[in-house]
Amino acid sequence: MKIVINRENLLQPLQQIIGAVERRQTLPILGNVLLNSNEGVLSLTATDLEIEMVTQVETTSTVNFQTTLPARKLLDICKALPDESEIEFDIEDNRVLLTSARSRFTLSSLPAKDFPGLDDIDEAQSFEIPQGQFKSLLENTAFAMAQQDVRYYLNGILMEISPDQVKLVATDGHRLALSEYKISISIDEAKQIIIPRKAVLELSRLLQPSDSNAKIILSQNHIRIEIGTLVFTSKLIDGKFPDYNRVIPVDGNKTLVVDRESLKRAMSRIAILSNEKYRGIRLTLTSGNLSIQANNPDQEEAEEELSVDYDEGDIEIGFNVTYLIDVLNVLESKNAHIKLKDANSSCIISDSEDSSNLYVVMPMRL
Repeated sequence: MKIVINRENLLQPLQQIIGAVERRQTLPILGNVLLNSNEGVLSLTATDLEIEMVTQVETTSTVNFQTTLPARKLLDICKALPDESEIEFDIEDNRVLLTSARSRFTLSSLPAKDFPGLDDIDEAQSFEIPQGQFKSLLENTAFAMAQQDVRYYLNGILMEISPDQVKLVATDGHRLALSEYKISISIDEAKQIIIPRKAVLELSRLLQPSDSNAKIILSQNHIRIEIGTLVFTSKLIDGKFPDYNRVIPVDGNKTLVVDRESLKRAMSRIAILSNEKYRGIRLTLTSGNLSIQANNPDQEEAEEELSVDYDEGDIEIGFNVTYLIDVLNVLESKNAHIKLKDANSSCIISDSEDSSNLYVVMPMRL
């Protein structure tokens, strides 16, 4: 059977779902995308058995068919073809011939019946949230997730849903990021789920900075997000997230206010001569002045001073400079507020104008 699809109609949905295709998969069919045409609607599905993405596009074809094709090869072919070109698919048993103008490609296919899918989810709760807001919540916290930590529940983001807000929290044990958004949700009591790292990164890529709503559907073991014609489903991490409130210090009695951009640039310069393994820098605070210092095993040193709004007693404290720069990258206000207690206590960093984002960074011994 033969069908014809416009290149653009195939390229965009392929780019949306390609993140679910593992480069190194245990099952060969997981490297394929499932194409399912039914009554002029072509759906594309990709999965790695942990996340699944399904998107749809209308076509002029009325031919009904199912097949699977190598996802990345199909995407590369679509990228390489000229704009607005037409692609003809000639589907046989285990081969698919793609023809566009004078270009021809023969791809091997695997049976659609062998393509795995995630279990159907039973909707327990659902709500809608502006896409741009959900994207901001993820991006404001994702950098603090752990990566391949033996404490598997840290390799993701805690999502806490209550009747009046959505809160996201991430921590790797050395730092913590918290972001919240006030929204009215029809839910009787607070619910906590842990979204895995890969799902968080893919959602950050897929969500658009717009006011259009994304629908979030929760079940016992899955989260599903509907973004336009795209349906994103992910398994949840089965575990108990630590009590993040116990990590947030409440007794910081010294407040430093500093120009965020100036501090970020100064730290980036000083970091050049920090220890490559531990990335430690020393902050020395005196009245109206912040000194940032770093050295390394090669006896090299760097130091820079900034004028700051501070007059609450001298203090010297060490931090991993990467952790501080990560926070400064997501803050949005002109000034950063940093609350400190002493050299052995964590600091809290926040925007001067926005209390919905809060960051905790543990000190380090130098």
